[in-house]
Amino acid sequence: MIFGDFLKALGQLSDPRFRRVMLLGVLLSVALLVAIYAAFLALIQWATPESIDIPFVGPVGGLGTLLSWGSALFMIGLSVFLMVPVASAFTGLFLEDVAQAVEDRHYPGQPHVARVPFFDSLIETVNFFALLVGVNVLALMLYGFAGPFIPVVFWGVNGFLLGREYFTMVATRRLGRAGAKALRRRYGAKIWIAGSLMAAPLSLPLINLFIPVLGAATFTHLFHRLHAQDQTKAR
Repeated sequence: MIFGDFLKALGQLSDPRFRRVMLLGVLLSVALLVAIYAAFLALIQWATPESIDIPFVGPVGGLGTLLSWGSALFMIGLSVFLMVPVASAFTGLFLEDVAQAVEDRHYPGQPHVARVPFFDSLIETVNFFALLVGVNVLALMLYGFAGPFIPVVFWGVNGFLLGREYFTMVATRRLGRAGAKALRRRYGAKIWIAGSLMAAPLSLPLINLFIPVLGAATFTHLFHRLHAQDQTKAR
């Protein structure tokens, strides 16, 4: 059923509102990654001496340039891990547009919901980004013990966080925060699986540009399906 939700989301990828959120997410993600790299590069240039004295060789220069090239390769590798929190957080900022586009097409007749104020969404996004980065930094300590299971740990940790946050944001639009948390607790395993399926392709270059929007749409379908299922059980 989760794959069915994803296929519905995939079928709506040509929606102009999807493309707008995707473009904004990509531009903001790239801008932030470039800013992080520029700050990192400036720190290297500031902290690196112009030359160092090597015994029997004498002064050797160009260390800053060498470290700068090395930092470029380091940032390329690090971007694989950074793309998960960066792209997901920025898409979360515009998630309401994706959810509304999905509901307009697949769930017509739903009561109108007021938009969350932009600054409230911004605060939620910043908190979510900080949580994702903080947990991923802590997870780096586990990777040394995970061996060949590093991708599984990475997907599992981020899948839990992505599923929890995206589902809560989508459900809050219709049920309020308390109702969203209650529904999330009842279907936590399914939400975690959906989040992990979203986290896995976020590790793949280029493909990860599309996944946050598809994930937001998938969680909108998942919410409506689980909410309907919950109401049926309550009868």
